[in-house]
Amino acid sequence: MTTTRTKAFIAMILGCAAVSQAQRPIIQTKYTADPAPMVYNDTIFLYTTHDEDDADGFKMLDWLLYTSTDMVNWTDYGSVASLKDFKWHSRDNGAWAEQVVERDGKFYMYCPIHGNGIGVLVADSPYGPFVDPIGKPLVWQKEHWNDIDPTVFVDDDGQAYMYWGNPELYCVKLNDDMVSYSGEIVKFPRITDYQEGPWFYKRGGKYYLAFASTCCPEGIGYAMSDGPMGPWEYKGHIMDHTPKTRGNHPGIIDYKGKSYVFGLNYDILRLSTPDHHERRSVSAAEMTYNPDGTIVELPYFSENVVTQIEPLNPFRRVEAETMAWGYGLKTSPFAGGIYLHDIDNGEHLLVKGVDFGKNGAKSIEIAAACVKPGVEVEVRAGDKVIGTVKISNTGNLDTYQLHSASLQRVKGVHDLYLYFKGEGKDLFRMDYWKMNK
Repeated sequence: MTTTRTKAFIAMILGCAAVSQAQRPIIQTKYTADPAPMVYNDTIFLYTTHDEDDADGFKMLDWLLYTSTDMVNWTDYGSVASLKDFKWHSRDNGAWAEQVVERDGKFYMYCPIHGNGIGVLVADSPYGPFVDPIGKPLVWQKEHWNDIDPTVFVDDDGQAYMYWGNPELYCVKLNDDMVSYSGEIVKFPRITDYQEGPWFYKRGGKYYLAFASTCCPEGIGYAMSDGPMGPWEYKGHIMDHTPKTRGNHPGIIDYKGKSYVFGLNYDILRLSTPDHHERRSVSAAEMTYNPDGTIVELPYFSENVVTQIEPLNPFRRVEAETMAWGYGLKTSPFAGGIYLHDIDNGEHLLVKGVDFGKNGAKSIEIAAACVKPGVEVEVRAGDKVIGTVKISNTGNLDTYQLHSASLQRVKGVHDLYLYFKGEGKDLFRMDYWKMNK
């Protein structure tokens, strides 16, 4: 009899075989939603919400961070803020869609706590730590629960704006301190197809408000304006309504000459079950504009291909939690950062577009902790096996040691696969890897 686990494994293999032909969710080790990308110092900082693995309805306790410089390989930095960072509420759930913006060297995270308004955290680094500077909600209209999904933009003249709301759309002008506002809360006339999840930005002198379109299912719609306070003119879909996702939430950036839209779906959940749970995954697609500034409508995420911007350098420490695909694997924090675990026999890690250089790599070393015998990591460049690393017993799972192997030299750029072999499940913990010339 074919078990659910076996079906999931088969789906994983089929999914990985197609990963170069179609765009799959960019994070597979956790369930992520509500993508909020920010470009800073030539790096994409992708903040997300987090659906717990056992969530049925919305079970959201913290906010996560991933980074990339090539749009295909993403590094996990774990939780950078949580509900516990706000002392003025008593909620044990409700860490909904956030956004982080930079101003004058400070990083401001705007966080809705469902039913308790919108709070703000601040940090000196995009990696955190984030702290609450005001000790109260920035906005809380207590007569309803509409205060969710904040999006913040600082205009060219220095004026900052925060939009938010479901099903109504609201806005305030933020003060220079970014943690208070002046004037009244403005409520806008309904924009056609607007539901929630606004994303406010400016491009080419035009103002854009992308949003999750009317539920259910939701797509991604958008409106445009000549001014930061509207009036907003509905322009259509960035991505049409689709039954493949019950909800959506856009995040849009320009990065290294291209434009990208991020959204969410249930594609990773579907690899293990047809049943519905609120366990979502972030996806991305390249986006283009017409000469008049309108956006060219996209097909569903899986029908797009995001091309790698630059190759990855393997001759440096590469964190194990840096990957393009790692379905079945998990990540968790430890004193040294983030480690990879739940590594079962037959699973693998994919790092796309690795540049082996003109002469190839002489060897590879893997920092790992292991207590099981017979564990190996098979190293492949594309479909070619170029070496095998034997992971020896380190005595306990808190002691990491380097395990190395020589490599058959291959030249140029190849996708790197690390295939894990051993008896059973949770074979070892992996911190990082590095190749040597």
